[in-house]
Amino acid sequence: MALIANARMYAITPSVRDAWQALFDRVAKTSGIPLIYLDHTAPAPLEDLWSRDDLGAAFMCGFPFASAARKPHLVAAPVPAAPRYGGLPRYCTDLVVCADAPFAQLRDTFGGRIGWTVEHSQSGYHAVRYHLLRYRDRPEPLFAEWIGPLITPRRVIEAVLSGRIDVGPLDSYAHDLLRLHEPETAARLRVVESTAMTPNPALVASSEVAGDTVGPLRQALLSAAADPALLPVLQSLAIKGFSAPNPADYAELLRQARQAGPDGAKPV
Repeated sequence: MALIANARMYAITPSVRDAWQALFDRVAKTSGIPLIYLDHTAPAPLEDLWSRDDLGAAFMCGFPFASAARKPHLVAAPVPAAPRYGGLPRYCTDLVVCADAPFAQLRDTFGGRIGWTVEHSQSGYHAVRYHLLRYRDRPEPLFAEWIGPLITPRRVIEAVLSGRIDVGPLDSYAHDLLRLHEPETAARLRVVESTAMTPNPALVASSEVAGDTVGPLRQALLSAAADPALLPVLQSLAIKGFSAPNPADYAELLRQARQAGPDGAKPV
């Protein structure tokens, strides 16, 4: 039986989506495990994708992984190529404004409008709430409005550029892909601050999938950097390759969310 592959979280342009499909096609060939790419485009809820019992390699955000009572298999996590990541499978949230906006730093956006994606998102919601704890030195709310759910990085970008929000959370790896594949749009954005690094979203397989199926998929991804056929694909995806993530590392995301508190900078 063929399993499902999905990279919606990082299919930020059609060309990036095609690169992910090329990667999964090669992984299927190398591992001997058939994979079918399923788009599952927004606004279809990611929770519906993650609840399937036939996932073979689908991106899942770290916070819902850490929160899941029955966790899927962690298959592999991408290692972004940019120097800021230090060769590790991690990422952060870039807080972006319009390039020509008058804001020099994040504090300058206080009193304005900030965007958020969905409540289960680490980069688009919880990382921002935790980051803002350092600014809770004033009695009034930091922002007049929290605008959302914006759902995807693309809609965050659109909201910033249209003036709907003053500042928005952009997954730093999605930002890398935007810079590479759509530099004219990336040039219209400016980062005023970035959150701390945390473990990045990983490719997961459904818990129902047998370990002897997950193993070959994992090995094919971990060896991708040594596959000459995948070199241009990895370059197009702005990654060095993949590593095996530690499930325990994601527990830190729950601790940070609890520290931010239910009333912290909650948009609802």
